[in-house]
Amino acid sequence: MLICYPVPIMATIATHLQSVRARIVAACAQAGRDASQVTLLAVSKTQPADAVRAAYDAGQRAFGENYVQEGVEKIAALADLPGIQWHCIGPLQGNKTRPVAEHFDWVHSLDRLKIAERLSAQRPAGKPLLNVCIQVNIDGGASKSGVAPADALALAQAVNALPNLRLRGIMTIPDPASEAQMRAWHVRARALFDTLRQAGLPLDTLSMGMSADLEAAIAEGTTLVRVGTAIFGARPPKEAAPISAPV
Repeated sequence: MLICYPVPIMATIATHLQSVRARIVAACAQAGRDASQVTLLAVSKTQPADAVRAAYDAGQRAFGENYVQEGVEKIAALADLPGIQWHCIGPLQGNKTRPVAEHFDWVHSLDRLKIAERLSAQRPAGKPLLNVCIQVNIDGGASKSGVAPADALALAQAVNALPNLRLRGIMTIPDPASEAQMRAWHVRARALFDTLRQAGLPLDTLSMGMSADLEAAIAEGTTLVRVGTAIFGARPPKEAAPISAPV
């Protein structure tokens, strides 16, 4: 069953985007950084294509999807939008690599060399290199995806050698915690990012910070924040989320 999103809700997305951008500008000013150094990734998982289109109409271009099939369907539904950019930010299994390699522009959740090799081999000829980030389990969560910080350098070096991928940086998703603890995780991630760069890896992307902690992440040097709820509001249940609303 398709869900129709009322026009006022769609219009509200533009207002929410403006508020999030204002938060980014203010946080950058507080940290002595230029706001152009921080990219906003709108996390559109379980949102309808119409909501993504509303955000696009408000100037947003980069969108993050957690679920591969949902993302691929949305990519097809919005193929008429020039300059739109699609990021796969959810855990990636081996049987899902081909559609990601064929349709997405970025992958943030790379944590195994085998997955990287499949993505490289399956990237269609003629498409730009697939931008990838290594997901790092920065807070050591037992059930969380991501490579251990101590193993990040070896994985990053191996990924950097693959022909159809462009290694861009690292991504972290620490569990919710106190503000002080979140800052500590962000400090650790920034230190790891700097270590990898000092090892000669051509990294330019530190993907950390979400709706609740983007200010702390910006203070500690993130270059990309992933924001969903603060833009689109509460997510509909995944099984009920439409790809598009009827006209």
